[in-house]
Amino acid sequence: LIQNKETEIKMKVLSLFCGCGGLDMGFVKAGYDIVWANDFDKYAVQTYAANFDHQVVLGDINAIELDSLPDFDVLVGGFPCQPFSQAGKRLGFQDEGRGDLFFKICEIIKYHRPRYIFLENVSNLKGHDNGDTWKVIKRELEKLEYYVPEPEILSPHQFGIPQHRKRIYIVAIDTHQVN
Repeated sequence: LIQNKETEIKMKVLSLFCGCGGLDMGFVKAGYDIVWANDFDKYAVQTYAANFDHQVVLGDINAIELDSLPDFDVLVGGFPCQPFSQAGKRLGFQDEGRGDLFFKICEIIKYHRPRYIFLENVSNLKGHDNGDTWKVIKRELEKLEYYVPEPEILSPHQFGIPQHRKRIYIVAIDTHQVN
């Protein structure tokens, strides 16, 4: 939230690969305003729509026109993890239609220039392909002129929740808009 003495301005969030809304719920509880969400799984979208009042769009992110997206301050995305997971084939960016969707995120970032980016994936993303996958992600975000601090790997059990599920959280901050 951006606050001053007279008003509180809710930051607007665009959520990609929203699933049932786990990441979005955290942003809503923190006071952010989800202005648009998307997933291609109809059952996930049905569940999402039952739990949130804002718009959720069912469809392939590749088919969405960039200029049709609303204004937003924060891009949130839990992009497909199967290509980077230890349990999968580990095809990474070569997994067409899943592993390469990070680059669609980059197109959206380039077109809309959000102030902040918050991405989530499996913890193995950082070590995938001997660390080269993380290097590519960081390099691509930096080419778009975002500051990318070292990502965090966290698990719900660290916060008192009885589940062990390590995930990587990547934050990027637009170097042009931050004071």
